[in-house]
Amino acid sequence: MIRLLRDGCRSMLKTAALAAKLLICREIFASCGSYPPPLHSERMSIPPNRYYTERAFAALIALLALGLGGCNRYRFPVYSADYREYAYVTDGAAGTVAVLDLVYLRQDRILQVGQQPSGLAVNPARNEVYVVNTGSDSVSVIDTTQNKVTATIGVHRMPYAIDVAADGKRGYVANSGANTVSVLDLEKHRELATAATGEQPGLARIAPDMRSLVVTNRGSGSISIYSVSTDVKRPLAFREAYAGCPGATDAVILPDSSKAFVACSGSHQVMAIWLGAAADSWRGKQDADLQQDHLLALLNVGLTPVHLALKPDGGEVFVSNFGSDSISEISTWTNEVSGSYIIGSKPSRGIISKRDNSTLWVSNFGADSITLYSIDDGKVISGVRTGAAPDAIAFSDDEHLLLVADAGTGDVAVVRTQAQNGPELVTMLPAGQHPNDIVTKAFKVK
Repeated sequence: MIRLLRDGCRSMLKTAALAAKLLICREIFASCGSYPPPLHSERMSIPPNRYYTERAFAALIALLALGLGGCNRYRFPVYSADYREYAYVTDGAAGTVAVLDLVYLRQDRILQVGQQPSGLAVNPARNEVYVVNTGSDSVSVIDTTQNKVTATIGVHRMPYAIDVAADGKRGYVANSGANTVSVLDLEKHRELATAATGEQPGLARIAPDMRSLVVTNRGSGSISIYSVSTDVKRPLAFREAYAGCPGATDAVILPDSSKAFVACSGSHQVMAIWLGAAADSWRGKQDADLQQDHLLALLNVGLTPVHLALKPDGGEVFVSNFGSDSISEISTWTNEVSGSYIIGSKPSRGIISKRDNSTLWVSNFGADSITLYSIDDGKVISGVRTGAAPDAIAFSDDEHLLLVADAGTGDVAVVRTQAQNGPELVTMLPAGQHPNDIVTKAFKVK
């Protein structure tokens, strides 16, 4: 393809009238790492007439998008002047959040938040990022347009993580030391209510349809499920609880809000739960029994499953088995384990590309690297060295970059996901002494 484009350019540059087209040809060559010959080059072929030249140029233009697209995929994107994108990284040791500029690949600033900041969440409807401060029992609100802390919301003892509803109006925080979950009004930056949970809740996950809330209780090895309401006075109503999930940690909910999967890190299992459908929904109308929550299965995976990565289409869940250096693939349709595969030393987090729905990236905490795994091919494609003890990971908005928070070296490894020779490490950005979590936010300024 590139040779064809080059030959086409060389055949059209014989006259001054057509010389302006050299600019287009130069773009083709520059994109692919070479440049066209000068106009007086003897290597240029001369077409028989101008009609032929113009027709050939039209054909070349038809190939231009394909040619440039194939080469430009390996180049850094070009952003408009009003585009902004930042990564936010909590430093549990310093009580700060590092703000990283992803357009210029540099540290933008350091924000002081509460004590021992841990989990982060991005508001999908507002330019805000939320920081859970485990040591000061609060949530800091960062205005991403100014990159400054604009509010602090008090919650309860030892919160760890926060999840935000799809409409951006409510936030849900599991308070591990208080055995409660807090409901936050993110428009007014206040706590609306709390509800009792099991022992040491670590995570609260809101369903995409905003009807169900799933809370994982690490201490009691159980799962609590709540009905979610827009009622300000009673936004949560307890619905069901399931025991038998030692060290319950991470949870994912399918895009259609029909099922939840929970990692039982104290064992070698993942719990699958059916979430009751609304009575007026299609599923609810098919069978009244589907309106109730059900424990579907306890699935055997590897040792110490700590994280779940859900495919964007909801078809499979990939489990990071920290204790067996493997990942397990779960079919969400059949509730069965399709297989387990060696991936790297102590895998801790996974993330799947929304762009192709088929590439899984895994941070190997014990190997100081990340692994690229092809879901369609069922095999490891490549790996990239990072800093020490890579853990939390996040994509840039266009997935051109993968950001890896290195817990052992206090930095973020910036990896190009598409380069001519495969994924490659671009740079390392400082993130603080003990990075815990990382999220990204992109927007345009007005």
